[in-house]
Amino acid sequence: MKRIVLIILAVVNLLLTGHLSAQQAPMFTQYKYTYMFSNPAFAGMSDGICVNGLLREQWSGFKDADGNKIAPQDFLITVDSPIKVLHGGLGLSVIQDKLGFETNIGFQLAYAFHAELSFATLGIGAGFNLTNRSIDFSKFKPLVEGDPVLLTSETSDMLFDANFGIFLNSPGRYYFGLSAVNILESEGKNLGTDDGVIQFKTDRTFFVTGGYIFYIPSNPKFEIEASALIQSDIASTQYNISGVVKYNSRFWGGVNYRFQESVGLLVGMSVKDFSIGYAYDVNIMGLGVPGSHEVALSYCFKLKPDRSKTSYKNTRYL
Repeated sequence: MKRIVLIILAVVNLLLTGHLSAQQAPMFTQYKYTYMFSNPAFAGMSDGICVNGLLREQWSGFKDADGNKIAPQDFLITVDSPIKVLHGGLGLSVIQDKLGFETNIGFQLAYAFHAELSFATLGIGAGFNLTNRSIDFSKFKPLVEGDPVLLTSETSDMLFDANFGIFLNSPGRYYFGLSAVNILESEGKNLGTDDGVIQFKTDRTFFVTGGYIFYIPSNPKFEIEASALIQSDIASTQYNISGVVKYNSRFWGGVNYRFQESVGLLVGMSVKDFSIGYAYDVNIMGLGVPGSHEVALSYCFKLKPDRSKTSYKNTRYL
């Protein structure tokens, strides 16, 4: 509902003022796979190299009056790894976010410094991102034919911005993260028209997340992870609360509640270093909006040290 309202407001704002502001950052139900995207301090928090991929189709099948698919769709890939010589980790994120006739392709690179505390690992991270924003104005239908404010072709711009965050992690127990992306709220070039100016802009967004893992003493094969995520650009805020039950570190299922918007059902499984998860969001707004699908894939492998035996050229060792 919020993103539909944003589409409407963006078009109205464009028609009335000729200024195009930022869109809301994408939201994922399986947000545990997106920490590298939302918080640069998460880089290298795992034991090895981790590659995550998520595909989300929100309000699947939603179309406009002309049959155009305008439902939000997101594709995210993240990679991160600890780097001992840097006393921390490096991370990379690539995302494609489509909303109506707008497409955003973002590239993020991050570094995190890790401080080993007596009770957990503290990551302090920073990074930069490049975002290519484009809108196909040829598919818009103006209220007035030939409106000079509305462009009639596809236009795009490249924006640079910065991210910062902290992440506290105690593996197998708890974690907490706080971050801000697009801190600079960069503004792109002005695309002048006869009656106004169209300008792309990034959207500063804050993320707060945390989780705790409970173990059942009578049956240690079961564990329960409770987590929460708050995402806000000040103008709007989204709240997520999740509960997931995991069995034997291989199978899991749970529920995510997005405040006043949806209830998500989550399932997944792991096989060695590979895991797959699926989530389906049921709309609870009562507006006839279809459900949302989300698929997550993850592959993590530890960095193995070189254990090869030392060779000697002295003949006494031959």
